[in-house]
Amino acid sequence: MSRSFSLALPAILTSEQAPALTRDLETLISTQVGEGQEAQLDASALTQFDSSALAVILACRRAALACGGSLLVTGLPERARVLSEVYGVSGLLAKP
Repeated sequence: MSRSFSLALPAILTSEQAPALTRDLETLISTQVGEGQEAQLDASALTQFDSSALAVILACRRAALACGGSLLVTGLPERARVLSEVYGVSGLLAKP
């Protein structure tokens, strides 16, 4: 049986916050997610963000996949979804 691990993005996520947040989330995922487990990333709080938010989400996805797990992004704001389409990464935000 798989278990899930929940994380949440902050309201503000720009290039200033992204490097430190990426390191923190990658560390959490690598220690909490194992084979067949799912990390759930709640993006619903995002109100002020740039494309760095997508980079953070994709880094979380890579970290989960590296552990044999998966990432489920929930609550992605419409503007972030549109940005993901513009950058051609919307398919990567779907559950593998």
